[in-house]
Amino acid sequence: MMGLVVVDELEGFGRFSDPSLLILSSLTQGPKHGYAITKDIEAFGGVSLGAGTLYGALSRLEARGLIEALPAEERRRPYRLTSLGAQVLAAQLRGLRSFAATGLARLGIA
Repeated sequence: MMGLVVVDELEGFGRFSDPSLLILSSLTQGPKHGYAITKDIEAFGGVSLGAGTLYGALSRLEARGLIEALPAEERRRPYRLTSLGAQVLAAQLRGLRSFAATGLARLGIA
């Protein structure tokens, strides 16, 4: 049909994502190490984070007190969401929900 864009045709544009939000969202299900976080994000978000992006974001989130590193298990260091991190994530997701609703309404897709 004319005027309709098939979702597959949009794949070339990539996904728009914020690694910090993806990581915080992943950790809502409990502590995970880097590889498990990456695989979870791929599964629920369809986004593949590179090691530099992942560990840079983990470092920033930890420095801000949004996540905390747990004792290493073998050679893997798990991270968990802090209560502050959960509060920040909830606030960000509420803001995104409002933003998405406004954008969809403006497109006439409410």
